[in-house]
Amino acid sequence: MFYNLFKYVLLGPLLRLYFRPRIEGLENIPDEGAAIVAGNHLSVSDHFLMPAMLRRRITFLAKSEYFTGPGIKGRLTAAFFRSVGQIPVDRSGKGAGQAAIEEGLGVLRKDELLGIYPEGTRSHDGRLYKGRVGVASMALQAGVPVIPCAMVGTFELQPPGQKMPRIGRVTIRFGKPLDFSRYAGMESERTILRAVTDEIIHEILQLSGQEYVDLYAPEAKAKQQQEAKEREAARKREKREEGRRA
Repeated sequence: MFYNLFKYVLLGPLLRLYFRPRIEGLENIPDEGAAIVAGNHLSVSDHFLMPAMLRRRITFLAKSEYFTGPGIKGRLTAAFFRSVGQIPVDRSGKGAGQAAIEEGLGVLRKDELLGIYPEGTRSHDGRLYKGRVGVASMALQAGVPVIPCAMVGTFELQPPGQKMPRIGRVTIRFGKPLDFSRYAGMESERTILRAVTDEIIHEILQLSGQEYVDLYAPEAKAKQQQEAKEREAARKREKREEGRRA
């Protein structure tokens, strides 16, 4: 009830007015049956915008932090995500990945749509990063197609850290379903999971036109932060040396 209320009455019309989304490839979303929609993740608005444009209900695996925030804002955020049927996933701890897979499989067993971001987190700089193999594991275990999806423009309108998006236009592209039935029964083979994941990421890349980085997003972010610290330290050393020479 709350999902439909937000989609058709409260949030959906507002998002259409605010972002004026251009939808491409909507016919690639099956009218019934289980499927995975795998997309890039550029902005917090992706969580709301793409589901609002689909005819069918879609359930996303959402990070548990959305459900555990402090204060009134945290409680409202948690209530919203629960009311629209999103599933909290604890990304910490040794068994976090397997727990997320089990939650996703539960959605697919009910012949529903499952939304997932293979990168595992939002892109911090607008580039597309290496995918986690959980999406491949779920696709092979459930025997369902994967529909690649690209959000184009949401990073520019609401990059990480910006609370309110700017008014603008975004494009949402859905690619043709990817069939991995040729790998049936091979979901325990790491090389197969990596190959399937890389194929999904490649299709997202073709749809989005992003620059690709063959690193996991958290690793790339940490590397960039470390390089920034080193540059700042070098700048300070150079400034001290100039002071001594003066």
